[in-house]
Amino acid sequence: MISYLNSNVYEATCQRLRYIFDEFDQVVVSFSGGKDSTAILNCALKIAEEKNKLPLPVMFLDQEAEWQTVIDYTRKVMEDTRVKPYWLQVPIKLFNATSSDASFLHCWEDGEEWMREKEAYAITENVYGTDRFHPFFPAWLKYHYPDQSVAMLTGVRAEESPNRRTGLTAKATYKHITYGKAYNKKLNHYSIHPLYDWSWRDIWKAIHDNEWSYAKTYDYYYRYGIAPNKMRISNLHHETAVHQLYYLQEIEGDTWDKLTRRLGGINQARHFTRNEMFKIEELPYMFKTWEEYRDHLLSKFIAPEKQDVFSKKFATMDEWYKEMVQEQKHRLYKAQITTILMNDFEFTRLTNFVSNNPSINYRKWKQGKEIKGRLTASDLAYIPHGGAYKYTELYKNIT
Repeated sequence: MISYLNSNVYEATCQRLRYIFDEFDQVVVSFSGGKDSTAILNCALKIAEEKNKLPLPVMFLDQEAEWQTVIDYTRKVMEDTRVKPYWLQVPIKLFNATSSDASFLHCWEDGEEWMREKEAYAITENVYGTDRFHPFFPAWLKYHYPDQSVAMLTGVRAEESPNRRTGLTAKATYKHITYGKAYNKKLNHYSIHPLYDWSWRDIWKAIHDNEWSYAKTYDYYYRYGIAPNKMRISNLHHETAVHQLYYLQEIEGDTWDKLTRRLGGINQARHFTRNEMFKIEELPYMFKTWEEYRDHLLSKFIAPEKQDVFSKKFATMDEWYKEMVQEQKHRLYKAQITTILMNDFEFTRLTNFVSNNPSINYRKWKQGKEIKGRLTASDLAYIPHGGAYKYTELYKNIT
């Protein structure tokens, strides 16, 4: 249940930041160039100035395949005298959602033709002990702040997924703060998300009310009629932002040309329709079941050396959900098929399936746990009726 306060989210965030600046030796902003990063950056700058803690360290992990308008805006941020810039252009490995052959972009790799030249003041050597995206941030903090407590601020918001909402509100991370993650408790390093309860409307209201600068990519998105809550700024081949490729060629032709030379699968992805790319609606007529279709795609779309990774994951899920209502099993197979089409061997796309209410309640039923709360019929849709009726009390609350 959501509880509303008398203050607005902007005022509440400023209060949160005052507490964070008082609690930690260092406060760092993790900046991506997106609208949420813009909001947390400017809120943090306001409180840092108020507490005489400028310049504020700002870290930007440059993923190379970025919108040029994002780079232009980031350059403006990093050259602000209130900012201590950490612009990282180091070799890292990023998942490529547009190709089953070129599974990764090896960013800033020596000997490659980069998308653009490195910044004069960028950090270019990877001394952090990892080349993967998510482990990079705690590794970076450990290297630069081994003897100080640090709060790394991000623009993560609960509105963006049910999984995030649960993770940001369920339990305390640091003292009373739930909206964060412990990177290294021994070093007292935390990732904290003070905008966790903001909506996208709050973000844009704050930007316009305060006349903050932002990446002009959003203006182009708006002109193309993209809904504000669907606008994404990420690396150009990321699975959550791949639809931006449909606009990149027209908006930034030079960036498009460089990207097609740099990374396999980009030009092919552009020539699919949006629904053809990853969305599966109907079972093709030549297959009898969704499971058969999934296994066919696995054998044809995934490189042989990686098929075993997918097979083991799917086998585990098939076993776990084998008692799922037969009429609902297509949902499981569709989620797996999307994972295949995106070559997502990290299985990030399967989180939407496993974190929805019917899946959560099915697993509780499977483990013999009580399913609490006011439920709708759809919340129990995956549970076989014979098993679900063991919990007759549940059905008194179904609306």
